[in-house]
Amino acid sequence: MNIHYISEQNSILNHFLAQLRDVNVQKDSMRFRKNVERIGEIMAYELSKTLPYKNVEVQTPLGIKKTTVIEDNVVLCSILRAGLALHTGFMNFFDDAENGFVSASRIHDAAGVSEIKVEYQAAPSFNNKHLLLLDPMLATGHSLVAVFNKLLDQETPKEIHICVVIAAPEGVAYLQQNLPDYCHLWIATLDDGLNTNNYILPGLGDAGDLAYGEKK
Repeated sequence: MNIHYISEQNSILNHFLAQLRDVNVQKDSMRFRKNVERIGEIMAYELSKTLPYKNVEVQTPLGIKKTTVIEDNVVLCSILRAGLALHTGFMNFFDDAENGFVSASRIHDAAGVSEIKVEYQAAPSFNNKHLLLLDPMLATGHSLVAVFNKLLDQETPKEIHICVVIAAPEGVAYLQQNLPDYCHLWIATLDDGLNTNNYILPGLGDAGDLAYGEKK
């Protein structure tokens, strides 16, 4: 797996990440969503550098300019609900991309054994396209792998890019063990690890709750 760590070099990205984590700033859910969106824009820009481009000629009012544009179709697919703000950031840059949405939830049986269920999926065909799978938090990695397997059950994208804001080393290792080597994993920042409840440390809390309010 090709792993890209974006925050290794200082940039405005780290400023937005600091605000996401700050317990005082993150109380403002609108600002929290906006910061996730802006991080999505930065990640989209960095990722765009790796896509294939083609030469074109653009007619201007005064002449013709030779330049380049993205060659292949892009599909953005986010995991509900926490992925929505990140999705908006990517969509601001990939404004002509097709869009998909999928849900993943942990279901516990009577014996207390849990598994990830992918119960909702609304996505266009991404055969021979660049699939960007978006989720703010990578903790254990089980949800992302379940979604990946469901989405790719019958379709084959040209390239697969998994984009997360905050990741735990355990989740990165799980993806490396369970996803194909040709996948790209984009990480805004890598944290220390998981606690006994599988929460990312130091993390930022529940991204979905902070963005959209607490759920039952």
